[in-house]
Amino acid sequence: MGATDRMHMVNSFDPHAGVNLGQRASALIERRQRVLGAPYRLFYERPVEVSRGEGALLFDPDGADYLDAYNNVPVVGHANARVRAAVSDQLGRVNTHTRYLTDEIVDYSERLVSLFPDHLEQVVFACTGSEAVDLALRIAAHVTGGSGIVITANAYHGTTQASAAVSPSLGPNNTLPSHVATVAAPDPLRDPADDGTAAALFAQRVEEAIRQLESRGVTFSALIVDSVLSSDGLVTHPTGVLGPAVDVARRHGGLYIADEVQPGFGRLGSTWWGFTRHSVAPDLVVLGKPMGNGLPISAVVGRRDLMEAFGRDVRYFNTFGGTPVSIAAATAVLDEIESRDLRANAASVGAALREGLHDISDRDPRLGQARGEGLFLGVEFVQPADTDEHLPDARLANRVVNGLREKRVLVSASGRYENVLKIRPPLVFTRAHADRLLTALDEVLTETSSSGGETSGHHR
Repeated sequence: MGATDRMHMVNSFDPHAGVNLGQRASALIERRQRVLGAPYRLFYERPVEVSRGEGALLFDPDGADYLDAYNNVPVVGHANARVRAAVSDQLGRVNTHTRYLTDEIVDYSERLVSLFPDHLEQVVFACTGSEAVDLALRIAAHVTGGSGIVITANAYHGTTQASAAVSPSLGPNNTLPSHVATVAAPDPLRDPADDGTAAALFAQRVEEAIRQLESRGVTFSALIVDSVLSSDGLVTHPTGVLGPAVDVARRHGGLYIADEVQPGFGRLGSTWWGFTRHSVAPDLVVLGKPMGNGLPISAVVGRRDLMEAFGRDVRYFNTFGGTPVSIAAATAVLDEIESRDLRANAASVGAALREGLHDISDRDPRLGQARGEGLFLGVEFVQPADTDEHLPDARLANRVVNGLREKRVLVSASGRYENVLKIRPPLVFTRAHADRLLTALDEVLTETSSSGGETSGHHR
């Protein structure tokens, strides 16, 4: 998994912190730092060494299990047997690019687009979500004749040059170009709770951002939004909050690009895709990480007229995008989700987990809000106060993330203020797994409450 993986590194390992890691781990980290260097960060104050995985569990070399409540890449579980068999079989026959005629890519493409609204008829494959975002932005620029992009203020959309340019969450040294304008995402804890008011406020921000681009002489091209605003702190409610903003984008001649890399493939339980919860119709949809359960495959799904205009005028080819092996993995993922009814599992287990998080937040004023849908949940930490300021507490979020790691439960922290616990497990997560997470969280919160506010953890 990429070190940037849509998370803020408040909970990352600091090689200079002098943490006691044990002789083996220390030696491995020293070797790693020497050859991989600063770009390759590790999770947690005490990094976790993994040797294998199974379902929602990871195991270290000593056999201790860790509950993986963060990885959306193995959407149907680590070391999934059906995916392994499909990949092995296809790799034993042929693996080549898409300029040869094969049944499998056509079969999968027909099946994939059937999961989308009827106006989204065609698909183009790539290897990573970053590449897919890059391609979607190129298509938008080509068909609109503009370059202006509106994004949310803490968005993450990728690491290519084009996708990093729309990813402010990569940090203050990732300077955004003049053709990009940012807007504050809807804030379910601090913005008006009324559905219409929140939607109107977000639409107003998008309108102002487009006007800002126009004042710079930049023609507006697209609004790209992660359908659950995960890097902005996770916004699944109110449903419909994106609709008026999309209308604004269209009135100004732009496209709406739905980034479904994180919420897609049934993670939200009730729907295949996050955008459908907001009753909006994207022009282009970006898919990535969970699509191949660990094999690199991504896609842009879009309107036929847009795809054909781009394909007619611009040469595009991706050697490894949509290879038979990656298509085999992607097909097995859909088979697993459908045959095991993992969307229903995400809905039921997610509801139980959310209820447990609400119970904990009712008892602890440091939990400003527990929110989410399906198996994509967040817990926002705030500083207890007698006012409604909801001052964010990134330090506590960092302590909880690392405290859970010590109890062998793996989560992360994200959001505009780096204070939102990010819970995003494989869809094979069970009620027993949810209970284990809730018990560990309750214990960590008790420990942090009794031990005061200091932490030795590294955070930005």
